[in-house]
Amino acid sequence: MAITTNAICDSFKKELLQGSHDFDASTDTYKLAMYTSSATLGKSTTNYITANEVTSSNYTAGGAALVNQGVKVSSSVAITDFADLSFQNVTLTARGALIYNTQTNGGTNTTDAVAVLDFGSDKTATAGTFTIQFPAFTTSAAILRIA
Repeated sequence: MAITTNAICDSFKKELLQGSHDFDASTDTYKLAMYTSSATLGKSTTNYITANEVTSSNYTAGGAALVNQGVKVSSSVAITDFADLSFQNVTLTARGALIYNTQTNGGTNTTDAVAVLDFGSDKTATAGTFTIQFPAFTTSAAILRIA
């Protein structure tokens, strides 16, 4: 069991080409859920899972909604990114996270995996703020880039 590395999920790549994800519309809500080092997450992850998700009195299962920074193309690179996300007054230890889409598709809510984030080691907050800091919204740093 492990969070194998930062990865764009294979299922997301296929679903993107099928038109299942829209980062520029309000119909899709992207969320971030955090996981312990016991979680099994990687490029083959297809959906949000509850197994080994972190627990804390101020962390809700399923994580929290992300604020999309928009979509743009510059120098032939398409990018999207998210604003930093903070969980306030939590006591937890997380090894990584999953970004997933909770859009309603044909009347059914989805939990389609987008990307796995590996923090590199366990990160801890004790009765404090746990912040996921996303990279800059640039063609060389944005969290999701298509070149």
